[in-house]
Formats: sequence, C-alpha cells, structure tokens
Amino acid sequence: MVMKLGSIGPVKGAVKRRKRVGIGDASGHGKTCGRGSKGQKAHGKGPRHGFEGGQMPLSRRVPKRGFKSIFAKEYEVVNVKDLESFEANNEVGPEVLRENGLVRRGKLPVKILGVGELKKALVVKAHGFSSSAVKKIEEAGGKAIKIVGDGHARPVNKVDR
Repeated sequence: MVMKLGSIGPVKGAVKRRKRVGIGDASGHGKTCGRGSKGQKAHGKGPRHGFEGGQMPLSRRVPKRGFKSIFAKEYEVVNVKDLESFEANNEVGPEVLRENGLVRRGKLPVKILGVGELKKALVVKAHGFSSSAVKKIEEAGGKAIKIVGDGHARPVNKVDR
C-alpha cells in the first residue's frame, strides 16, 4: 500500500473535539452555556485587570519609591584588588581587562573603583576612576590615565575624578 499525503492524520485520541455550548438543555450546556446566571461575567468580559470593586486598587495604595535617571552613565566596574593579578610595571587598559575576563560587556566604558589593596606599580588606563582608586594606584607607584571620549588618554587630575 502506498501512503499518500491525503491519508496522513493525527494519531487516534490526539485531537479533542471542541465543546459546543448552547446546543439545548439535554447537552448539559444549554441556556446559560456554563456561565452561571446573570451578571457582568455572564454578559461579556469581566472587570478590567486590577479592578477591586471600587476599592482603591493595590497599585494605587502602595507608594511609589525611587528614581532612575535617564542620563546616568553606565560603567563596567573593576576594583583595585582585581588589578593585583597583573604583573608589575605592565600597562592595563580596557582591552587587557576584557582578555582576562574582568570586563564582560565590551561596549560599556570601564571605571576603576578603590575596593581592596594594590601593591604593584601599574599603568592603568580607564574611562573613569574613583578618587580612592587613583590614590591607591599612585601610592603603589603606578599611574592612572583617563581615556577621554575621543579615544585619547591623559593623566588624571583632581578635577577629573
């Protein structure tokens, strides 16, 4: 016997017939079709989402908190303690940090924060520094160099922090 596309169908029992409501009282779903008696839910859609019968809804009872600035600049953050893994007198920039897995998202600028200690002299290039990070890098005998928006790097002054 040759199988034809017209003879292919679902496995027996896989497709369930839809329940036809409102087909007379003998069907068990006549008259109100399983919607109970009169009322808002029987005549169409129910009340809108979040409606609590005229009571002040939860979304309006609970106070709003916080604020998210649309102008806030987002950085990839690296702490001073993470720079301890590099060899002394090396130059550490965003590319080197990415290669070593300290920075994950490539498009964001990198900022160095002052958590932890640094005992090695390193030349650190980044888009931003906290004042404590600059202090710790310079105390270890290194340099903090800020990468400006045009891609050029310059030493960090007290004004830049």
